[in-house]
Amino acid sequence: MQTTKHREARLPWYTIYPTVAEFSGAVGADAYEEWLRNLPANDPASLYLHVPFCRSKCWYCGFPTTITRHDAPIVKYLAALRDEIRLVSEHAPQALPVSDVHFGGGTPTLMGPVEFLALTEFLRRHFALAETATIAVEIDPRTFTADMAEALQAAGVNRASLGVQSFDPIVQKAINRVQSEAQTAAAVEMLRRHGVTSINFDLIFGLPHQTVQSCVETTRAAVAMRPNRLAVFGYSHIPSFIKNQRLIEEASLPGSAARAEQDAAIAVTLIAAGYREIGLDHFALPDDDLALAQKTGRLRRNSLGYSADTCKTLIGFGASAIGRVGEGYVQNEVTRDSYCRHIAAGRLATSKGYRLTDEDRARAAIIERLMCDLEADVPAICAAHGSDPIHFLDSAERLAMLAKDGIVDIEKGFVRVRRQHRFAMRVVAAAFDAFLDRVAR
Repeated sequence: MQTTKHREARLPWYTIYPTVAEFSGAVGADAYEEWLRNLPANDPASLYLHVPFCRSKCWYCGFPTTITRHDAPIVKYLAALRDEIRLVSEHAPQALPVSDVHFGGGTPTLMGPVEFLALTEFLRRHFALAETATIAVEIDPRTFTADMAEALQAAGVNRASLGVQSFDPIVQKAINRVQSEAQTAAAVEMLRRHGVTSINFDLIFGLPHQTVQSCVETTRAAVAMRPNRLAVFGYSHIPSFIKNQRLIEEASLPGSAARAEQDAAIAVTLIAAGYREIGLDHFALPDDDLALAQKTGRLRRNSLGYSADTCKTLIGFGASAIGRVGEGYVQNEVTRDSYCRHIAAGRLATSKGYRLTDEDRARAAIIERLMCDLEADVPAICAAHGSDPIHFLDSAERLAMLAKDGIVDIEKGFVRVRRQHRFAMRVVAAAFDAFLDRVAR
């Protein structure tokens, strides 16, 4: 009973803290400009570029994307993206060093090879990309081409993340994403042949008509392609908020017990194949950056999920993109049209954000360590942030309940999630969320 309760708790994913729900218009373009100017000139930063276009809509998808069969809207958007890159670089320290770049979406590889090369070259002219920089791109194997693979190689891309979700044709039809194993394998082969040697797969459980058997078969097929890491997410069905999910027949969705079995079966299959558990929902080969970062206590969690990137600064470009600079978080206008209007007017597209307090930073550090390491030395973290650990431990009323339920062990302020209850780490992290119970959201 307790297990189901903790697994199904509707809580934030804690990729960042405070969460986007706490962002407000009190932090806008003026604050962002100031924060950019105050960035340390020699501290490396990460860049995220959001390209919100797809050729077709996957019915499970909760991301705001534009479906287009034509290239003109993409080309127009890329012009705005370049203008934003220029605007941000004018406010940031000159030749700000960059160690990580991530192209997300949508499907960033829908832009043509020429456009992709031009965009990466534009980035290099405005920021100092390190020769060893990680440059990652999200890819839909169904639309990936050999010409694009060549462009990725020429641009220095060395990591690719491929959406797989499920190889079961019945499930694929039910989510409007028909993608064969052969298509995926061909994309992987093209990437590796063109020097993109680090491959990530995304899998989803809890989809319509999914069974434990189909999840295991998909996982085995994925393992045969030997991706370096996999992200395994549970499908979240909220059709009242995400309209395209209304096309999914609710009666075909597995229940909570079946979802738990699917999740466990995928994990067992991946571990048996030599992958290591990383945090809440990732798996990686022992020599992958994520596994090495976890082993040495350097695993991080940011708005993109788990990362070996240790940069304190993440600059987001594009509609809805989230960034973090020294003083807090910022987010761009969510809709593409609104974003483009702001950029066309020569101003940053920041729509809202959050200014961090010392207490926020301490809580964020505790939550990040719990989400990454399944444990947190609360007194040590508080000491590093000049905070009193008693305040954090006494206010975390959920901890006592979690300890009673056998989810965590607590000794002298050191909180450890029992490994068999790894899936409940969000519940433990929520014990340190000062905003969670303030208002029902």
